[in-house]
Amino acid sequence: MSTSDPKIAFVLGGGGVLGATQVGMLRALCDHGIRPDLVLGTSIGSINGAFIAADPSSASVERLEQIWRTIREEGSLQESLLKQAARAAKYRTHFMSSKPLRTLIDEHLGVQLIEDLAVPFQCVAAHIESSKARWFTSGPIAPALLASCAVPGVFAPVEIDGQHFLDGGLVHSIPVGRALALGATEIYVLQVGRVEQGLQVPSKPWEVAAVAFEIARRHRYHEEIDSVPDDVALHVLPSGSPSTPSITLIQGSATKMEERAEQAYEASSAYLESALSAG
Repeated sequence: MSTSDPKIAFVLGGGGVLGATQVGMLRALCDHGIRPDLVLGTSIGSINGAFIAADPSSASVERLEQIWRTIREEGSLQESLLKQAARAAKYRTHFMSSKPLRTLIDEHLGVQLIEDLAVPFQCVAAHIESSKARWFTSGPIAPALLASCAVPGVFAPVEIDGQHFLDGGLVHSIPVGRALALGATEIYVLQVGRVEQGLQVPSKPWEVAAVAFEIARRHRYHEEIDSVPDDVALHVLPSGSPSTPSITLIQGSATKMEERAEQAYEASSAYLESALSAG
């Protein structure tokens, strides 16, 4: 099915290591026989989304679970503090290398081009030179995913054809509007828990920037959710987590990551049971 005629869209937002939450949601969707006709992803959601677009089956979800398990247990995307400090001193703009993430994509995804995925897929990144969103709909998939995941200050901007890109969350944190624009009639939002909790007025100097960033990241999502037409079925899957940190990069407790995936699976399964029962 072409992206001009999608029906069911999976929309996966950003969230660093909180992306483990989406794996639980994907398992719940798979268990309930819900398959996407279109997958849209931002930041870590682009990675998870690409795997499900490559093979929208339980086998793919199991493979994704194993990858996240390896990340949790071995810290395969992390570097020593010494290496981070050396990189920060050398480049002054970032402290992590994207090479481990590129290796993960190359070794496990099994697809070289976006158009070769089994399900139409798009991911977004922020184009530095124009300050616009750039949607990757075809071409080499690894550079597109790395661009979408290029968290400012953590990873270096990704260069593609002489242009430079940063994390897609800067322009589309959870791209519901893109699914609507492409004609989706049923949308499943895979968020990581942040949008489930309201923000608090900052009371400390360092909280001001965090709250301001969250407002900038969330406002478009809320506006797009409010604009969803009545004839479009919208499902915002619950994370099942009682709390979610506002700022996450790439490090996290292995136990907490696994816990979040299980919480999301249970909460999303219960939600889907209720939604299917209601017709």
